[in-house]
Amino acid sequence: MLLRSLAASCLLTAAVLASACGGGRSGPIDGDALVVSIGIGEPKSLIPSSTTESNGSDVLHALFTPLVDYDDGFRPVELAAESITSDDNRVWTIRLQPGWTFHNGEPVTADSYINAWNAGAWGPNAHDGNYFFEKILGYDDLNPRDARAEPKAKKLAGLRKVDDLTFEVTLREPYVNFKSMLGYTAFYPLPLAAFSDVDNNVIDPRYQEAPIGQGPFRMKGVWQHDQLIETERYDAYAGPVKPKIAGVAFKIYQQQTTQYQDLLAGQLDIVPRLPIENIGSARADLGDRYRQSPASTIQFLSFPTFDPRFRDVRIRRAISMAIDRDEITRTLFLDSQKPLRSFVSPVVPGYRENTCGEWCEFNPERARALFEEAGGAPAVGGRIEIAYNVDGGHKPWIDATCNQIRANLGVECIGNPQPKFAELLTKVEKKEPVGLFRMGWIFDYPAMENYLGPLYTTYGSSNYYGYSNPEFDRLVALGDAAATPEEATAYYQKAEDILARDMPVVPLRYEQNNFGHSTRVRNVNMNLFFQVELLDLEPNVD
Repeated sequence: MLLRSLAASCLLTAAVLASACGGGRSGPIDGDALVVSIGIGEPKSLIPSSTTESNGSDVLHALFTPLVDYDDGFRPVELAAESITSDDNRVWTIRLQPGWTFHNGEPVTADSYINAWNAGAWGPNAHDGNYFFEKILGYDDLNPRDARAEPKAKKLAGLRKVDDLTFEVTLREPYVNFKSMLGYTAFYPLPLAAFSDVDNNVIDPRYQEAPIGQGPFRMKGVWQHDQLIETERYDAYAGPVKPKIAGVAFKIYQQQTTQYQDLLAGQLDIVPRLPIENIGSARADLGDRYRQSPASTIQFLSFPTFDPRFRDVRIRRAISMAIDRDEITRTLFLDSQKPLRSFVSPVVPGYRENTCGEWCEFNPERARALFEEAGGAPAVGGRIEIAYNVDGGHKPWIDATCNQIRANLGVECIGNPQPKFAELLTKVEKKEPVGLFRMGWIFDYPAMENYLGPLYTTYGSSNYYGYSNPEFDRLVALGDAAATPEEATAYYQKAEDILARDMPVVPLRYEQNNFGHSTRVRNVNMNLFFQVELLDLEPNVD
């Protein structure tokens, strides 16, 4: 972050921004000249095994290529891998495609993955994606339950190098979704240049300021915090599809409405999530440059179950029943999102409609009675707060939700704005009192388990609310160990039924991608992971 590249200076003047960072340009554009600018919020991290939120993942999507991608049926297909095989779902052999290099010229080898995964799994590193290595043999030795205890080992026993392009992964138990899981950010490789001490799993703290990957784009300069992350095409990229543009500039915004204003002014090329306030006018403003597509994203309110005010399940159920999901999605979101009454997205196999049952039906009379039965306003400290990140454009629906809770439960409700999602997550990780807090989830890989394991198992990587139910954990584990996806789904559905009973969160909506783009770029698509398909992008030569 000490260097200033051309990308950083793009923030200084509109003239430079128009010529180099997207927008405001007329006439023919070719791929060698076009740098597409995309609006994001400030990432929390750019270390792959510690990047579990969408802003950082968007950037890493440009810098890295996963081992697998997915076909239209959600089946994993090899990408950076040549083959991934197993006879028993427990011992997996991964063979890499030959000829791949990192952006600094280092060859991508089996060690690149083994070193990265050991660092991600190493407990003292406290990476946010640490949980994703839990299934690999030896994880417990790197992660003692007592945080004060010294880990018994520094390397995962389940990782074994076979040769320079092949390594073997042994899991603690069979896991039916492991190949699908390998498309996730946490499983990206790292070059030796990322480490200050590879033997001890120490990643150089300077690495994430300019991450070195093996993807279609490489860093240009360094991460200009709260401003810009610029990338350029990596000409030695070994993937099957090459970039058709010169680079991607990720412009960092505090407000989504500002992104939209910059799009209309020709100063931004892609707004991945249109602000609520602009959904109604987007068609008129953008014409066919306003786009919608399916997404895996769900939105929900989370109860800090470690907070005495929300330990009583009757309080949690009452709040859920006091919210009219249909009205908010119809009047505020103009049906660009859909009401959700389940704990997983409709896009994944195993989804069932309305698994939440009566607790997600709008019933203000029943909600008020249940709330009073559990102690009413005094039980929640006299008021309900809902924390949300300002940089995500959530204020309108938080205000609408509070209005309903206030009217239907007779208790004061206010929004608790936090500047950034990264800051909100840090506070709830520390169990600081923020009240209820909004959460969104985009699947990491297309499996029902990915909505259940990380979010609700006792040691799940994104279980920020402290929920713990041994029977739920057991059912998820049984699903993981199933022989077939169909058998696994049956266990996962039983686990979801427990969530419907315990209500650690309030399901609210499932999203579509609602996005817009400038006249400078065409073939703009977004995937189910809420990511712009960067290799589809082309200059608009019309």
